[in-house]
Amino acid sequence: MKVLHTVGRNSKRAQALIAELESRRNTVDERAVPVARRILDGVRKGGDTALRSYATRFDRISKQTPLRISEDEIKQAWREASPAFRAAVQTAAKNIRHFAQRQMPKDWSFEPVAGLKIGQQVRPLESVGCYVPSGRYPLPSTMLMTVIPAQVAGVKRIVVVSPRPAPETLAVASFLGIKEFYRIGGTQAVAALAYGTESIARVDKIVGPGNAYVTAAKKLVSFDCAIDMLAGPTEIIVTSETGDPACIASDLVAQAEHDPDAVAIFITTQAALAEKVSAEVKLRVGKNPIAKDAIQQNGVIFVTKTVAEAREITNRLAPEHLTVDVESDLEWVVNAGSVFVGRYSAQPMGDYISGPNHTLPTGGLARVRGGLSVSDFLKIITVQKYQQQGMKKLATSAIVLAKAEGLQGHAEAIRVRGGYA
Repeated sequence: MKVLHTVGRNSKRAQALIAELESRRNTVDERAVPVARRILDGVRKGGDTALRSYATRFDRISKQTPLRISEDEIKQAWREASPAFRAAVQTAAKNIRHFAQRQMPKDWSFEPVAGLKIGQQVRPLESVGCYVPSGRYPLPSTMLMTVIPAQVAGVKRIVVVSPRPAPETLAVASFLGIKEFYRIGGTQAVAALAYGTESIARVDKIVGPGNAYVTAAKKLVSFDCAIDMLAGPTEIIVTSETGDPACIASDLVAQAEHDPDAVAIFITTQAALAEKVSAEVKLRVGKNPIAKDAIQQNGVIFVTKTVAEAREITNRLAPEHLTVDVESDLEWVVNAGSVFVGRYSAQPMGDYISGPNHTLPTGGLARVRGGLSVSDFLKIITVQKYQQQGMKKLATSAIVLAKAEGLQGHAEAIRVRGGYA
C-alpha cells in the first residue's frame, strides 16, 4: 500500500487524494445505462416472453428450465446442506433477527394540547423483492440480511431473485421459509420486480446489491418502484493508533477481495505502524488476486500529524466499514455505515453473523443514511384526532397561516367547523 503523509514532502498528493475520495459518489456506470434501459423496456412491454429470452441469454438458463424454483428444490438444498453450514446459518439468523427486532419502531400517540391527539402507526410494506447476487461469489449471507428484516417488519410477500443460485443460497431460502424464488438476475430481474410480468407480480420495493447493470436498472426504475440504495464497491477505513498490524492488514485485505474497485484505507499518526501495516498487506495479498488489484488501485495509508486530523479525515470520507481502537472513539464518529471497535472485532464477522446488516451505504452515502434496517421495510402513518376543545385552541393560528399563504379554502375548512374568526 502506498503511504502518504498529510504534512511534509508528499502532503499535496495526500490532500488531493483525500479530496478526490471525499467527492466520490456511487456513480452508475454510464455504459450500463443504455443496455439496462433497453432490457427494462423489453420486459415491461414483452412480459414473460421477454424475461425468458433475457434469462436464457444472460443467465444461461435453458429454455426448458422453470424460472420459478420449486419448493421441493429449495427444501432439498437444506436437507443436503452440511450440519456445520446449517448450524452457522441458524446462529447468524438468530443474531440478525434479534437485532432487527430491537430496531422496530412502535406505534405511539400523545396530546400536545387538550382536545388534540396525534401519533403514528407503523405498517409494513405489502411486498418486497430481495436481489441476491451470485456472480463472482455466491452470497447466501445477503439473503439473510435482506429477508430477515423484511420478515421482522411483517412484509407479507417476499420475493427473492438470484441468477444461478448456489445450493447454499437455496438452503438459506428453505430455512427462511421463502416460497417465491426466481432464478433470474441482472436488469431483467429488476424489471420483473419493478413492473411485473404475466407470472410475476410487481413488488413495492427492491433491496439488495448487484453488478453495474443491476445498479443502473435500480436507478432507472426508482421512480416507479422504491429501492433501498445504489450500492457501489465496498469500502473499509481503519483509523488506529494502537492496533495490531496483522489484524488491521487482514481486515483491509478481506474487504478488498470483494471487488477490484474496493477502497481500502488506513489512517494513523504512527509512521512506524503505517509501515508495518503496509508490509503485512503486501504479504497477505500475494495469493489473493482480486484483493491485490484493489489494493494496488485504491489502497492507501494516510499518516497524519495529529489524532484530530485523522478523525476529521475519517468523517470526511464517510466509510462504509470503519474500525477504531476503543469504545470511546464512538464519540467522534459522525459518518460511517457500521463501526467495529477493537482488535477482536474482525470486519467479516459483521458480514456474516454479528446481527447488524451488512448492506451498507457506500460512496459517501454514510453522510446521510445508515445500513439496511427494518425501517426500510416499513412506512410510518401519522394520525390526528381533534375534538372541539382542541379546535378552539389552535384554529385561529391555523387560519392566520392559511390566509398568509392566500389559501382561502384552507381557512374556510377550519372556520366551518366552529365559526372561528
